[in-house]
Amino acid sequence: MSGTHYKIISGLLVGISFLVPVCGCAGDVANRYYGSARYDAVPVSEVQVLLAPPAEPFDIIADFQARNADARFMQKQAAEIGADAVIVTYLGGQVKFSQTWASQPDNGTFSRIAGTAIRYK
Repeated sequence: MSGTHYKIISGLLVGISFLVPVCGCAGDVANRYYGSARYDAVPVSEVQVLLAPPAEPFDIIADFQARNADARFMQKQAAEIGADAVIVTYLGGQVKFSQTWASQPDNGTFSRIAGTAIRYK
């Protein structure tokens, strides 16, 4: 391959690598379901997003994890399995792709997020 072709291909690969994080797509998604009971999906708007466990008694039905996601993503995941609520935990700093430091806020998307889907008793 000539030097010119190598430079063009290298430039394209570098350009594509910058576009991938900008798409805002959740990646590295992991789900763990508990128990054998399965529930019908519910509308996303019916799933509460909580930042701490509620005072009411509840059962945990699943845990979710993802990179570059937000609370809305966790809410959708929980709705698909029939949860009443999802307890969201932000892990790592906020991501701002134009900054070097992960702790500088951007659009509310954190480097890692976890959600615990629950059903009230």
